[in-house]
Amino acid sequence: MQKFIVTTDGKFRFGDVGLHKHLLKWREHCIGGGFYQFDYVGNRMLLGGRSYDFGRVQWDMIDCLLVPKSLEGMSMYYEDLPLTDFVKVKYV
Repeated sequence: MQKFIVTTDGKFRFGDVGLHKHLLKWREHCIGGGFYQFDYVGNRMLLGGRSYDFGRVQWDMIDCLLVPKSLEGMSMYYEDLPLTDFVKVKYV
């Protein structure tokens, strides 16, 4: 399934995995996650739900979300609201 996580150091990671924990690297910790889908017509990435392993993302635990540069130019939404309503976004 298409899942995403946010790590304690603010890294946004996504992929087609069985479990959210499969997106973590060695010694990383997670502050939540959920599911994603692409809206190619609207050039958006839609995020929502909650991780079975880690729960909903705790946006207040990070100041800046580090998003892969490959997503730059695509609008990101969490639960129908712009992601920038929750956190500052930086493309790396």
